[in-house]
Amino acid sequence: MSKELLQIQDASLANRIQLWRRVKDVIFIGIGVVMASIGLKGFLLPNDFFDGGAMGMALLLEIVTPLDLSPLIILVNLPFIYLGYKQLSLRFALKSTLAILALALLVHYIELPVITADKLLIAVFGGFFLGTGIGFAIRGGAVIDGTEVLAISVSRRSSLTVGDFITVFNVFLFIVAAWLVNLETAMYSMLTYFSASRMVDFLINGVEEYLGVMIVSEQSDTIKEKITYDLGRGVTAFKADGGFGEKAKNPDRNVLFCVVTRLEVTRVLTEIEKIDPKAFVIQYPIKDTKGGMIKKRPLH
Repeated sequence: MSKELLQIQDASLANRIQLWRRVKDVIFIGIGVVMASIGLKGFLLPNDFFDGGAMGMALLLEIVTPLDLSPLIILVNLPFIYLGYKQLSLRFALKSTLAILALALLVHYIELPVITADKLLIAVFGGFFLGTGIGFAIRGGAVIDGTEVLAISVSRRSSLTVGDFITVFNVFLFIVAAWLVNLETAMYSMLTYFSASRMVDFLINGVEEYLGVMIVSEQSDTIKEKITYDLGRGVTAFKADGGFGEKAKNPDRNVLFCVVTRLEVTRVLTEIEKIDPKAFVIQYPIKDTKGGMIKKRPLH
């Protein structure tokens, strides 16, 4: 009887979590579509600026062809959506399709006043709004710019990383833009791309990037207590053997692991050095975390 009750409670909890996840996805994608529309209609389109990636391709085609941007956004992203379906999932492809259709409709029907004629402000704030839109859409499990999907596919078949491919892709895009339009517009549009990419990174990774800290020390118990009780961060202790010299003769030792933000890591390192100046400490970036005794990242 208790087992059946536990199963019912687990199913109910799982359903609530799934429902809340879907609600958050819809909210994030909706915000993303609106913000990207503001960037396009309020800044980039009235001034013939463009961006990198699939959106940059659509904007460039809109400048050099008589076609409207709305159908171009859909047409350019269709191959990326198909790749997303093949490489990721049907749900991802459906969510991305709906997000791109919503963006195309907003771009076609809404009218915004031209906010500024200053080219530098257009490049920076156009990228800000467009990057915010792309970042929120990604947080919602969809894309409104499908270049990263193509990059993932290429990286699986070659030695290029995702970042390498996106960089190469955009270099060629801006070269074509400089040739078809003019060099000045291409240069300002590069600023738009850099602004947009920074906003995407900010929304996905957060202002406080997490770092994994691994500590090898003879004073591991004291360090663990310091981090746990004084700094209020969780620590995991791994049983380990020494691998070389005298330390290899002491198999009973702990290697500590904790996760802190970049803003907190200096204090952690200071406390470790106070206890054991010879401690071996490794730091490496972590993309995301969930649970445990860490500071919650916004938008989770």
